[in-house]
Amino acid sequence: MKSKLRVRTLILSDLHLGMKDSRSLEAAHLLRHTRCDQLILNGDIIDWWALKSSGKWLPKHTHFLRSLLKKMEKERVEVIYLRGNHDEVLENFGHFTLPGIRFGRQHILERGEQRYLVVHGDGFDHVCTHYLWLAKVGAIGYDLLLRFNRLFNAWRRLRRAEAFSLSQWVKSRVKQAMKFVGAYEQQLQGLARGHGCNGIICGHIHTAADRVIGGVHYLNSGDWVESCTAVIEHHDGSFEVIDYPEFCRRTHRLPKGTVHQRAALNSMTSTQGEAEAVLVS
Repeated sequence: MKSKLRVRTLILSDLHLGMKDSRSLEAAHLLRHTRCDQLILNGDIIDWWALKSSGKWLPKHTHFLRSLLKKMEKERVEVIYLRGNHDEVLENFGHFTLPGIRFGRQHILERGEQRYLVVHGDGFDHVCTHYLWLAKVGAIGYDLLLRFNRLFNAWRRLRRAEAFSLSQWVKSRVKQAMKFVGAYEQQLQGLARGHGCNGIICGHIHTAADRVIGGVHYLNSGDWVESCTAVIEHHDGSFEVIDYPEFCRRTHRLPKGTVHQRAALNSMTSTQGEAEAVLVS
C-alpha cells in the first residue's frame, strides 16, 4: 500500500535545474510524497551557470518548481532557501522574504542541546572562492563528462549492463579528488565548532555522507544529478541520508525518471527470472 514519508525536516541540495542531467522528476516525486514541517533547499537548486552557457530550462524543471509551490500552498511547509555557488544570484535576496519562504546563506537547526549548522559549503572550496573562472570551466567540463556518460550508459544498456557513473568513479580513483573531499570535510568540522554547533549539514561536492569527524556529526545531502540523495530529520531528532530507491521502497511507490524506472524494471525482471528458475529446478 502506498504511503508518505513522514519527517520533521527534509534537506535537498544540488538539483541543478537548468542542466539536462538534473534528476528533477525524481526529486519532485520525493518532495510530493514526503510530509515535513520544514524544507531546506541547501544551494544549487537552480543552476544559473548552466543556463548562461549550454544549459536549457526543460518542462521537468518547471514540474519541480510547481511541486514546491503546491507543497507550500497545501501543506504550509516552512521553506528555507540557502544560496549555493551556482545560484549566487540569490545574494541579492539576502534580506528578502516571501510568505512561507526565507532566503539566506546559512541556517542553524536547534534541537534541545543539539545544534546543526546548515550551509551549502562552497565557501570552503578554494577554487570557488579564489578562482571563479576556473570553477566555471570545471562546471563545463563536468557537464561534458555527464554528456559522455549518457552515451556510455546507452551502450551499456544495449549490453544489459547497469548504469555506471564516470564522475563518481573519477572521484574514487583520483588521489587529488580524495584529498580535496577529506580537506573539505575537515574544514567544515571547524566551521561547525566556530558556530557552537555539534553537527553540520552541507552539499556542494556531490558526495553524500553521514559520519562523525572529530566529534562533529557531518552530513552531506549529495545531489540530484547522479546520486539522488537527501538528508532527513526524523521526529525523534535523529538524522539520516536517504537515497531515492530507498524512498520508493519505504513508501511502496514506483520510481520516476528514466534511469530509476529502468533499474526497477531490471530488478523485477531479475526477480521473476530467479523465481522461474526455482520452479523449473
